[in-house]
Amino acid sequence: MRKSALFILAFAVAAPANAADRNLQAVERPARAMQTISFGSDPLQALDFWAGSGRSAPLVVFVHGGGWKRGDKSMMQGSAKLADWQAKGYAVASINYRLVPVSTVEDEAADVAAAVAWLRSQSARLGIDPQRIVLVGHSAGAHLVALVGTDPQWLRGAGMALGDLRGVIALDGAAYDVPRQMSDGNRMMQGTYRQAFGTDPGRQRALSPTMHAARPNAPGFLLLHVDRADGTSQTNELGAALRKADTPVEIDAINGKGLRGHMEINRKLGEPDYPATAIVDRWLAARFGG
Repeated sequence: MRKSALFILAFAVAAPANAADRNLQAVERPARAMQTISFGSDPLQALDFWAGSGRSAPLVVFVHGGGWKRGDKSMMQGSAKLADWQAKGYAVASINYRLVPVSTVEDEAADVAAAVAWLRSQSARLGIDPQRIVLVGHSAGAHLVALVGTDPQWLRGAGMALGDLRGVIALDGAAYDVPRQMSDGNRMMQGTYRQAFGTDPGRQRALSPTMHAARPNAPGFLLLHVDRADGTSQTNELGAALRKADTPVEIDAINGKGLRGHMEINRKLGEPDYPATAIVDRWLAARFGG
């Protein structure tokens, strides 16, 4: 990891931004309204937080997609998944991270880890259980949570270990093996992949969750995919690598084809009649012990 990234991580974990301290005063109130909190010095190092029920609620941390170059934490607001998780008493955080091309995918992975570490460090004040945290990501966010959940350097850089997570849910990712995705994946996405991962095969491998799936890993994974050729094959390959390492993993195919299905798994998750909702709810309940 670059020295600049390490500096930002140290700042984010050891010395929360002044804005974060101010916002925490509002978070400590019993209301479950959304609060926006900074976890670092960059404007994109911020998260939206909804408190759970009780003083030690399980925490779901959501990482948005957008091709590593766009997207925003605000997509959680008013969503079916937020309503579903809140109804179950979970605390929810939706995070932003620095974006390509101004920043790198390495910076993004560092930001995901830093956000989780900051939330965990404030668990008593936020009313969350530091031992019950699950990462959830969609699309590029699925790649990032899988990377943070398989390559220990990212959480280690933020003062955590992979075992500090309860698990990882990846929603229809397709870049778990970056070199393969760049050679065999959707032609329309090749410019996005080159912008994010460059042309250096060593760097591409280093940013591939499948190539880090030998132990240690996060304690468990739920991998969901729709009917997309690259998403299906990449998910199954990652699942096979995790199973080879004796890491508990569940893989489920969700109805929905192509780009439309890819978008629906994010937009519809949490709706009672959407098939992925029951799968995610069951898996979270098992991981959280509820």
